[in-house]
Amino acid sequence: MDTSQQENPHFPIDFVPAERRIATLAEDVRAGLLSAPRWLPPKYFYDERGAWLFEGICEQPEYYPTRAETALLAANADAILQTTRPAHMLELGSGSSRKTLYLLDAAVRQAKPLTYWPFDVTVEMVRHATSDLVQRYPELQFHALIGDYTGGLGGVILPDEGPRLVVLLGGTIGNFEPDMAVQMVADIRDRLDVGDSFLIGFDRIKDTARLEAAYDDAVGYTAAFNKNVLNVLNRELDADFDPDAFMHRALYNADLSRVEMHLVARRGMTVTVGALNQHIKLHEGESINTEISRKFSPEGIDDLLASGGFETEYRFEDAASDYALVLARAV
Repeated sequence: MDTSQQENPHFPIDFVPAERRIATLAEDVRAGLLSAPRWLPPKYFYDERGAWLFEGICEQPEYYPTRAETALLAANADAILQTTRPAHMLELGSGSSRKTLYLLDAAVRQAKPLTYWPFDVTVEMVRHATSDLVQRYPELQFHALIGDYTGGLGGVILPDEGPRLVVLLGGTIGNFEPDMAVQMVADIRDRLDVGDSFLIGFDRIKDTARLEAAYDDAVGYTAAFNKNVLNVLNRELDADFDPDAFMHRALYNADLSRVEMHLVARRGMTVTVGALNQHIKLHEGESINTEISRKFSPEGIDDLLASGGFETEYRFEDAASDYALVLARAV
């Protein structure tokens, strides 16, 4: 781990080098947009406007995952902390740490000495969120990490003393293709000792209409969020995409148990990406796949965790079986 820290009187901030090389925006766009079919990685949704739009998505009545996971955390945080008794809690993709408050509240109620390690790629978000947490929880310790955890966790070195708990919320594991999901879970296992814990959220397989509605809300937040990736390319790669020339489409692929988000060209066009020195011809109706979100059965959850070196210990689910919050143990 790079131990150079930003000056902060309350908590250290470390920059974590990626274990595996992470492609740049230009490299990802070149690989994706010049492929057939075309695709873009979903991580480029999240500029400042994209992060705001995603907050709006989470508040829409169609988007059940955030509400379901939040309710499960609120109901089970005390049991999770009692079971795991962590001295260190590392959260991958911590963002605003909003849902993690339930776990931190439980640690305070149970008078557990705990160090929380929020890990996210956005410096300002991590600094701001952790500064707020320091004020809210003077009983706890904080150690912020900046980096892209999708590049591997080899640079993350947690202290040896006490049990560890790694947290991955939001159904984020569903954004990875199956082999990459296994690799991610295995990376997490490599940072833990036998008996350490992993808390992870999974969106469950359910009715197609509900799944597609969750990714195509009536107000249009998801459509704007999807198109915003084109604004990112225009700004960062000197491209000339017209977002209005694309329509948002979300569909559930039952064969692969996943929702797919696409941007579909309303007309034929040629787009210039200046930074790549490329002119990309798109036909009317041609689509760009911008995100996948895999959905899981109970058997699929257990298989994924077992493949990565974990054993399912508890599965917390809502009454409708919309969502599962799984506590697993490193074996």
